[in-house]
Amino acid sequence: MADRISDGFAPLRIKRVVRETSDAVSLVLDVPESCSHQFRYKAGQFLTLRVSVGGRELRRCYSMSSAPLEDELRITVKRDPGGVVSNWLNDSAAAGDELHASPPEGRFVLDEGVSSVAPLIAFAGGSGITPIMSLVHTVLADSDRPVRLFYANRGRDSVIFSELIGRLAEAQPERLTVHHHFDEDDGVVTPATIEAFTGDIGSAHVYICGPAPFMDTVEKTLLSAGVAKDRLHLERFTVAEIPPDAAGGKDTEEVVIELDRKTTKANYRKGDTLLQTARSAGLKAPYSCETGSCGTCMARIVEGSARMVNNDALDDDEVAEGWVVSCQALPTSSRVHMIYE
Repeated sequence: MADRISDGFAPLRIKRVVRETSDAVSLVLDVPESCSHQFRYKAGQFLTLRVSVGGRELRRCYSMSSAPLEDELRITVKRDPGGVVSNWLNDSAAAGDELHASPPEGRFVLDEGVSSVAPLIAFAGGSGITPIMSLVHTVLADSDRPVRLFYANRGRDSVIFSELIGRLAEAQPERLTVHHHFDEDDGVVTPATIEAFTGDIGSAHVYICGPAPFMDTVEKTLLSAGVAKDRLHLERFTVAEIPPDAAGGKDTEEVVIELDRKTTKANYRKGDTLLQTARSAGLKAPYSCETGSCGTCMARIVEGSARMVNNDALDDDEVAEGWVVSCQALPTSSRVHMIYE
């Protein structure tokens, strides 16, 4: 095995396969010593895997379910109807297999400016527990912060990390409160359920990950309750669908793209994001999650304008400076000049 990063990806061997539930599997990955420093990660981050399935090269992002304090790197993948890579990994991944991964990325991490005793409130739905598990484990080990975890699943047989969550709660009952919500018993999660669990948020920061309807309900409920937006941290697993008429404004004729010190002029096709425009022009623009969450595809607009359909990566100051996540950015002027820096 060539133990180096090539074209942004490193070959990692699967050390161990752990069947978590009937439709979720954890893969413990062996990182070569020569690139171990590039695979150090923060709780809540993810890897981008590059795999070949049926002769097609595909990229998918999977969050670390392990915590940085653990002596292993682990991702957890849940089977998804129609999910080519997730299903392939669940069906075929075996110890000794080689996967290609780019170094960890993502902004769904602990805010360094938060007090070491400020509560952490986490809402996880289904496989959204994956990065949440890394965050919860890290906070319990490295601080005195109390943790409240709301974990929603369709039924009891789909609870990932059930035993680990139970052990953590038993070991630190004064700090970790866990509420399991089962749709089969109580129906889908409602705003009233969220409000009852959250209570007085105080100085807490809230982390939300799961299916889009679940995340939207939690986010809207908390914002309506007066929770500051900068205290809400979201990680989306699904690519946001962009309506064909989402851009509005003037028809765009030309997009100028600066990448790797080269300038390319591209014709614009209505409905495409700026990232899709760069790809259509034959450019290898950086990207990963394609949901507007990770910030890998950040670019700065120096001429013209664009609007983002979804943005969970950039703060208001970055947006004011012209930054966009290009996977979610639609041009709104006749000419746009963007720079990948």
